[in-house]
Amino acid sequence: MNKFLILALSGIGDALMFTPALKLLKEALPEAKIDVLTMFKGAKEMYERNSNLDDVIYFDFLNKSKIESLKFVLSLRHKYDATINIYPSNRKEYNAINFLIGAGKRAGIKYLRKDFENLGFLNNVRIVEDDSRHNVLTNIMLVQGLLNKKFDYLPGLDFPLNNEDMNFTVNFLENVNIKEDDFVIGFHPGSATLKNHINRRWEPEKFAELGKRLINEMGASIFIFGGPEEDELKSSIKKMIGPPSVYEIKTASLPQSLGLIKRCNVFVSNDSSMMHIASALERNVVALIGPTNVNYIHPWKTNYKIVSLNLGCSPCFFYSPRPLICTRTDVKYKCIKELDVNSAYRAVIELMKSK
Repeated sequence: MNKFLILALSGIGDALMFTPALKLLKEALPEAKIDVLTMFKGAKEMYERNSNLDDVIYFDFLNKSKIESLKFVLSLRHKYDATINIYPSNRKEYNAINFLIGAGKRAGIKYLRKDFENLGFLNNVRIVEDDSRHNVLTNIMLVQGLLNKKFDYLPGLDFPLNNEDMNFTVNFLENVNIKEDDFVIGFHPGSATLKNHINRRWEPEKFAELGKRLINEMGASIFIFGGPEEDELKSSIKKMIGPPSVYEIKTASLPQSLGLIKRCNVFVSNDSSMMHIASALERNVVALIGPTNVNYIHPWKTNYKIVSLNLGCSPCFFYSPRPLICTRTDVKYKCIKELDVNSAYRAVIELMKSK
């Protein structure tokens, strides 16, 4: 096997959690050609910086017709010796794409839920899903299964900064007069919205209350991050906190945000791609977790605190194609709705004390 294609068709965070496995694959086969296929711009921007890849192939499946998509997939047919459906990718479309590309070895997870319905049997190198295992470890096991090789160390997430990022950061910090020893807290109040995942979000009012408290009691400056689709959310939280010391971060691309995330002393986030980016940059992370399985997605190889109610009904979100739902009859999405500000504030303090 000397030509590999990574199918990273899910979100940015999932794509980032494959980067440790990618590093190990390249180290094991340094002469191999390794390409990646993605359909999200942020994942494309992230992978374009990865030195372990030869080519980043971007195709906007979401906005192309079925005929256009099929033609594109067939254009890749028999060009690779092995393909890998990164974890998680429990959708029949992803497994069909993997099959149609026609590689001799097709790696994918054997999911505990909805595997047959989603054509998981089309993959021929399979690792059984384990709800107690982190996504990063599952991805590494996919590569181990493909190469029949066990690795002896676990790399961190890989999303490197470059000089352009640092120049942007220096200019921004100078413009808003943030000094080297100022205490900066990053917020990411957004998350994915597909499949009802907007219900993973902590309430904006609570982010605002936490921001006010951190400013008043710790002299913090607050950076609010998020993509263009989250501008209204960021703006509303900024208004609720009120001036000064709160900054809505708007950048031309995802990588432009990296240096500013790196500048944060603590990063407070919902379960989102930004949480994983902060982990890749080895920030102190406070992760606000509601319905998601913490074992899958906790911050990887960085200092972190999980803030969760740990309800008996949690986690209720697993990797299947169905939308996120809540079956509670008292408070819908109680796991995130009743997560209190005091708990998040204490987590920030504890992280700073543990430095």
